[in-house]
Amino acid sequence: MMPQPVTRSPILIVEDRDSLRAMLARTLESHGHAVVEARDEPEAVERMRTTGPVVVLSDLRLPRGDGFGVIRAAKEYDAEMPVIVMTAYGSIQDAVAAIKQGALDFLAKPVDPDHLLLLVDRAVAQRRLVAEYLFLKEELGARRGLPKIVGSAPSLKAVSLAVQRAAGSDVTVLLEGESGTGKELFARAVHALSPRSQGPLVAINCAAIPEGLLETELFGHERGAFTGAAGRKMGKFEVADGGTIFLDEIGDLPLPLQAKILRVLETRSFERLGGIATIRVDVRVVAATNRNLRTAVANRQFREDLFFRLSVFPITIPPLRERQEDILLLARHFVERFCREMNKPVMAIDDAADEKLRAYRWPGNVRELQNCIERAVILSDGDRLLPHHLHLETGPALSR
Repeated sequence: MMPQPVTRSPILIVEDRDSLRAMLARTLESHGHAVVEARDEPEAVERMRTTGPVVVLSDLRLPRGDGFGVIRAAKEYDAEMPVIVMTAYGSIQDAVAAIKQGALDFLAKPVDPDHLLLLVDRAVAQRRLVAEYLFLKEELGARRGLPKIVGSAPSLKAVSLAVQRAAGSDVTVLLEGESGTGKELFARAVHALSPRSQGPLVAINCAAIPEGLLETELFGHERGAFTGAAGRKMGKFEVADGGTIFLDEIGDLPLPLQAKILRVLETRSFERLGGIATIRVDVRVVAATNRNLRTAVANRQFREDLFFRLSVFPITIPPLRERQEDILLLARHFVERFCREMNKPVMAIDDAADEKLRAYRWPGNVRELQNCIERAVILSDGDRLLPHHLHLETGPALSR
């Protein structure tokens, strides 16, 4: 008995070798997927137009055109189209380049059928998640407990779309941006939208823990590993097994620990401090930094190989000063939240206070705005927030 179709729309396979294309088609069809085939980029473009595929699986090396052209064509046809690229060279540079151009994931040749099915199933699942997000955004957020991301600026919408694309795969995500921009909020969104959402999300701030304690926090220790180690302790990587670990302020990670993080990314294994047994984990890594890691690499303060491993899917969170249209949206959101928490009637923001909020430069970004509004709600006894409640008189202002 044939399996029920997994997708009504087909998977488009773009591969010039007939034998490999036939094997890929048989594997997918045996799993219930419909399949259409193309031998090169022009044929792939035509198949997209005529068949409307749900996922594209393409070799990077083609006789006419290449996989990068297939990615561009897929995104022009449908901006949400998941594309998985195949490469015979297993080159991390090729994979990173393809993902930066919009590919969802990559598959090394020779192709492992089980890995192929896993990636295609994830791509189909992500496609469904994006559709739900676009059409049922508020309902999806309430149902999954997604963090509320407030804003309408085009730069923020681009970040939200990148988060959605990253969430469906297991690629390592690097969130870059100034302090206070909400990197942890987006890390939680990556986890909540991912197939790992039912697993744990474990966060650790690499800058907040002394170097001598950070290794045991990350990897755990065995009894007697050091003075005071009275028993075995599981580290954060072990606790996050089956889910996501969020490494905040990864740029402050000491160099000796950078090598150990690199090993976990490469082998999914480590040893507890003082232990000899190898611990294997299935963990998705999301990292964040407010430092320029490229500069840190150039200054030999951060390992280049770890940087490349972390930045497979980099996402830059824009500072609040570049999202002028979001300042008042966020301010009103925080007013409603803090009035509710303090059992006060929801206050209006006075026009003069409104002007001050929009003129201020917000060096501390969303976190500073949140603290400012919380303080203002505490100070206000009326039904309006006034300029003197904000305490922004001495702050830096945006140039007009």
